[in-house]
Amino acid sequence: MRLMSRVILWPFSMLYGLIMLLRNHLFDIGYKRSLSFQTKVISVGNLSLGGNGKTPMVEYLVRLLSIDHKTAVLSRGYGRSSTGFKLATPNLTAEELGDEPLQMYLKFHPAIQVAVGESRALAIPSILLEEPGTELVILDDAFQHREVNPDLSILVTDYRTPFFRDHVLPAGRLREFRSGARRADIIVVTKCPSGLEPDHREQYRNGIKKYNQQAPVYFTRIIYQDPIHCSNSKIPLPGSRILLLTGIAKPKTMVEYVSDRFTLVDHISYRDHFRYQKKHIDHLIKRFGTLGNKCDAILTTEKDMVRLKKFESLLDGLPIYYLPIECQFIGDGQQFNQSVLNRLRNVKIDG
Repeated sequence: MRLMSRVILWPFSMLYGLIMLLRNHLFDIGYKRSLSFQTKVISVGNLSLGGNGKTPMVEYLVRLLSIDHKTAVLSRGYGRSSTGFKLATPNLTAEELGDEPLQMYLKFHPAIQVAVGESRALAIPSILLEEPGTELVILDDAFQHREVNPDLSILVTDYRTPFFRDHVLPAGRLREFRSGARRADIIVVTKCPSGLEPDHREQYRNGIKKYNQQAPVYFTRIIYQDPIHCSNSKIPLPGSRILLLTGIAKPKTMVEYVSDRFTLVDHISYRDHFRYQKKHIDHLIKRFGTLGNKCDAILTTEKDMVRLKKFESLLDGLPIYYLPIECQFIGDGQQFNQSVLNRLRNVKIDG
């Protein structure tokens, strides 16, 4: 059935892919312009739809670079109710800013600034106007947004669904043909299993090299931190019986981790960037109450917790925790770090 659906959708995928190919060609020949700015710019993005590990990669770059560079993170703010440019402030909600931008703001401010804007080409000058002296802008999910010419383009791809095995929308999940990977300066395979063997890594490198011969390829895995209670006091829960709540694109990795470390009693799953309403919180509370003494705690993602903040009064008193995550390089993280630092060191800003 899946193969039959792909065959039926194939003509539409070809049409969509050709439209994107033409768009990219217009940028390549200079018919459509890519702008540069009086600041260094790193783009982090992917070829496919969400759930590829962009946010942990952006956070890794923030930790690596914000100590020595006055840094801003710029996102579209997917799923927000507002429009136009917004610089993050303490009073903005996930609905106004977007869940991932707010997550980064709460985690890293004031070490960095966080902003959202549909047009990166318009948003970057706004950042420079409101935050003079900004030395680095990290673009979150901007691989297809070619109006801005980045100094370094990092492409991430999920280990489970690498772009070189996927197809263009709607038959697959790719936003453009696989050949678009040639624009990347660095390619990172994310969410890898911990024991990824060197020969398996070489297989992935060979698959990627068909579309980009030049970019170095790195591999990362997800590291889960200790669960954090909504009151921000860390409480370990190994072996506890868990009701899992997720509103992310690909929850399988987290489900596997929770199943290995805890006892997974139940799982409430919503789509990525799901906008919670009171009825969903009521459903969560009812489900937890129904489980009674069969369940010790509710566990969710850091991104979901950002969206749940406005329901703190309803959730008060519940044993609800979230799991922060970080990406960790497998084998050659220092080489990745040095590649990024060298590229930024060589960027010349005209002024």
